[in-house]
Amino acid sequence: MATLTLELPPQRVQTEFNLRRWVQVIADRELARFEGRVETDRFGHVVMSPPPAPHHGSFQARIASLLDHKMTSGRVLTECPISTADGVKAADVAWASVTVMRDLGSRVCFPRAPEICVEVISPGNTEAEIQEKTALYFDAGAKEVWFCAESGRMTFFGRNRRTLPASRICPQFPEQVELR
Repeated sequence: MATLTLELPPQRVQTEFNLRRWVQVIADRELARFEGRVETDRFGHVVMSPPPAPHHGSFQARIASLLDHKMTSGRVLTECPISTADGVKAADVAWASVTVMRDLGSRVCFPRAPEICVEVISPGNTEAEIQEKTALYFDAGAKEVWFCAESGRMTFFGRNRRTLPASRICPQFPEQVELR
């Protein structure tokens, strides 16, 4: 397999572009009619995904609820739009400290990632997609990236992109998310 190296614009330049483009995207009345996730790529092209299965949304809601219960300060966000080197990506669930929310809270798109970004894995996600999202969130400033498997099993990654036995930010978060 050949290796491809992409030269991306500086983060500041890409973020300025992403934020301008995102304002246009969320103001688009035609896009608002469609159900599903809307993101952009680094060129500003809209990337749409169909609505996930109810199972996905159940895990998303449960993770958000658990985080909200276990983290007594800060804010839990769902479908959180984050400017990355490859456009605007929406984390399924995110947690941001009071300090980060003070800086980012009133924006329509976060110019940097909250401390925790969580993705619920869908059947169609490939290992390459998961690795890419992990890299993009860390590059955008996340301190931890978590993944929830279809079984509810959680995987936690630290800044060095190595698997952690538990979250360092929310150590009491369970390794297994159970749906009620």
